[in-house]
Amino acid sequence: MPNRLAAATSPYLLQHAENPVDWREWGEEAFAEARTRDVPVLVSVGYAACHWCHVMAHESFEDEATAAQLNADFVCVKVDREERPDVDSVYMSATQALTGHGGWPMTVFTTPDGRPFYCGTYFPPRPAHGMPAFRQVLGAVTQAWTTRREELESAGTRIVEGISARLDLGAPMPLTAEVLDTAVAALAGGYDEEFAGFGGAPKFPPSMLLEFLLRHWARTGDPEALRMAAGTGEAMARGGIYDQLAGGFARYAVDAEWVVPHFEKMLYDNALLLRVYVHLWRATGESWARRVADETAAFLIRDLGTPEGGLASALDADTDGVEGLTYVWTPDQLVEALGEDDGRWAAEVFAVTPAGTFEHGASTLRLLRDPDEPARLASVRERLVAARAGRPQPARDDKVVTAWNGLAIAALAEHGVLTGNEASVAAARRAAVLVADVHWVDGRLRRASRDGVAGAPAGVLEDYGDLAEGLLALHQATGEGRWLELAGDLLDVVAEQFIDADGWHDTAADAEALVHRPFDPADGPTPAGVAAAGGALVTYAALAGAPRHRELGEAAVGSLARLVAQAPRAAGWAAAVGEALLAGPLEIAVSGPAGAERDALAAAARASVSPGAVVVVGDPDTPGVPLLAGRPLAQGRPAVYVCRGFVCSAPVTELSPLGGVLGPS
Repeated sequence: MPNRLAAATSPYLLQHAENPVDWREWGEEAFAEARTRDVPVLVSVGYAACHWCHVMAHESFEDEATAAQLNADFVCVKVDREERPDVDSVYMSATQALTGHGGWPMTVFTTPDGRPFYCGTYFPPRPAHGMPAFRQVLGAVTQAWTTRREELESAGTRIVEGISARLDLGAPMPLTAEVLDTAVAALAGGYDEEFAGFGGAPKFPPSMLLEFLLRHWARTGDPEALRMAAGTGEAMARGGIYDQLAGGFARYAVDAEWVVPHFEKMLYDNALLLRVYVHLWRATGESWARRVADETAAFLIRDLGTPEGGLASALDADTDGVEGLTYVWTPDQLVEALGEDDGRWAAEVFAVTPAGTFEHGASTLRLLRDPDEPARLASVRERLVAARAGRPQPARDDKVVTAWNGLAIAALAEHGVLTGNEASVAAARRAAVLVADVHWVDGRLRRASRDGVAGAPAGVLEDYGDLAEGLLALHQATGEGRWLELAGDLLDVVAEQFIDADGWHDTAADAEALVHRPFDPADGPTPAGVAAAGGALVTYAALAGAPRHRELGEAAVGSLARLVAQAPRAAGWAAAVGEALLAGPLEIAVSGPAGAERDALAAAARASVSPGAVVVVGDPDTPGVPLLAGRPLAQGRPAVYVCRGFVCSAPVTELSPLGGVLGPS
């Protein structure tokens, strides 16, 4: 019989709806039940595309004996970390404090009022690798709860006090050129000269750092910044972390060489990386950067697009319980799909070896060089995609998360205007319409929807910041005032709900009270909420002529200046916003009737690599577009107005002088 999760909107929770465990969703009802029964709460946190979450589910949560023990001795709560990032943040802080590491599945035992007293991640069904069996852990917790209750409750109190202490980020200060230069130098010290990227295995796509490095190069001309950005971009694009057949990046590489990925494909990674690759192409003109940008945009629209217009959260790491089953190849499989000649050629081109680079003699596909026969490569890829389509396919987590759709809206809008791909702009607009119509409820954001229905969890700071960022990019791409207006409404909520005398917070002032109010200033796989909000505030200020928003954006990233200086790998997006502030950012209005002359000026303006530059294109005094207000034609011709910090140069009508106006300050 289905348990209490059968009515959930989260695909992850629905994966557990048939478990014999009497799961409950997060909420007061679960904790009230624990108080009534006088038992501890098991909070199990994961997400739909998580490989080890599936493993623990099969081993333990589907096991009748384990379920009976759980049901007898605990109230069991299942949490989708992507739907409740606030809950995840609180208990991840506790898990890391107690164990020194974190990850998913996350297994947390709390008192009936939510105070965590014992935390872990994956537990096996039998003792292994120094880990106790999960049922042994359950028994030990139950015994301790029965015989040492006061000790556990005291531990919970101490843990909450510990995780509630805010990280001392020092006094806010401007992100000066010196701070940002120091950050680039620190990144250079950790750059992998052999395989690119930063640090060793596992190696994650450093999306926010790459954007920072590109903006730093654009402002300063520093060749080292561009070398690190382009080197990392190309290494990932040619490695196994990138799907060489259908586009899209996996979550991370398990090795330092980008060969073997953790195969889940997340919307947020691909949205952030799409933006990076289209900016890499703009900066360098490299064909591989343009190819990867185009393929990643196509992947987002084709494989993650939902019928309602949004973008789904992820494709699973597993297929039929086997990681990578859909994606890896042996030489014989290539021959079977392509014939002897093309099969052997493909094995050479994609570095598929008899020994294999993955498991059981299979290999991930890598494109270590561009072959001299592009038509043959295109034919081979097309046939391999068709052959792969006949294999079992990974499941899709089809919930639509506000923040991640905001990142995708920004990336698709920019890809569309920079490459002329109208399908990308249209996809960005569809996603924006869905989020605006479904997620924006009574003047506040909901975190996610599924099948066009908004879920109950409230939006957190990253939802407001990332969605505003996306809407501002869409406003620039379409010239529609609706998106600028909604972005302003979102940022008004940020100012009202997420900042107080103690500083910034990741949850709203009137959000559900947890055992502590979370705030994480560091980037994770997505920009930190405060950095995302700061970037959106700076961009909004440039587009709307709003000094108040610029001041708040400066304060947001200024609060992270010490983090940028001391740990730039944790503050890439704040550093990228800092580059925009130093560069102006440029405010560029291309004013005039549609036609070839205006189009040429618009293309030149958009080709500007000035960090964080905003560009709007349209008829003079277009309603809802402040940058076009009072921007008439010049001598009867379309004109470009370039402003920096609300101070404007004379309008330009020719391409040749435009380059000088758009150059670094």
